[in-house]
Amino acid sequence: MQVASRKTALMFHAKDDLPEVRREVFAVLKKYPLRFLAVVRNKRRVLEYVQQRNALDINYHYHSNELYDYMVRVLFKTLLHKDERYEIYFSKRWKQDRTNALRQAIGAAQRRFAAQSGIQSTSEVIVIPQKAQDSGGFQAVDYFLWALQRFYERREDRYLDYLWDSFRLVHDLDDTRKNPYGVYYTKKEPLTLAALDDDSPGI
Repeated sequence: MQVASRKTALMFHAKDDLPEVRREVFAVLKKYPLRFLAVVRNKRRVLEYVQQRNALDINYHYHSNELYDYMVRVLFKTLLHKDERYEIYFSKRWKQDRTNALRQAIGAAQRRFAAQSGIQSTSEVIVIPQKAQDSGGFQAVDYFLWALQRFYERREDRYLDYLWDSFRLVHDLDDTRKNPYGVYYTKKEPLTLAALDDDSPGI
């Protein structure tokens, strides 16, 4: 809890917070009508993709931004055509200014949705980078993502179950047992341990 440690004293971060702190944060999150949506990838499938690309092109070098931008496009594809204006906050990652790259990813999501649905979005989209320690929203999202990660990587479902009322969508891109585009977990089709692909090593 000391500022010098750069942990809970600066911001809530589920991985670093003490269990007692984490319990209180989860209790606060349950009090509010939050809506959480996520896209997940299987690390093994990402590795397989990179290896295939390297086999075809020796000059190809994987960068995490490539995956991040792709998942941004998938996440926002169907979300940006109903209102006149959207403000999308992205957590600043390292020292890079990726605002333009994220704007391009959002624009690509809008164009793809328009091409597939015939619905042309005229919404204004504002992309705002911000430090996680300055945003309660980012800190809340961190807890949702931590619960999701524990579920996939450790098969620990208690945190996910506790917050599931606030989950609106989890799109698992690599669970292609039934559809090539993956599977959508929602209120009607909840994400449970029984629903998982047994071969899935985690996200």
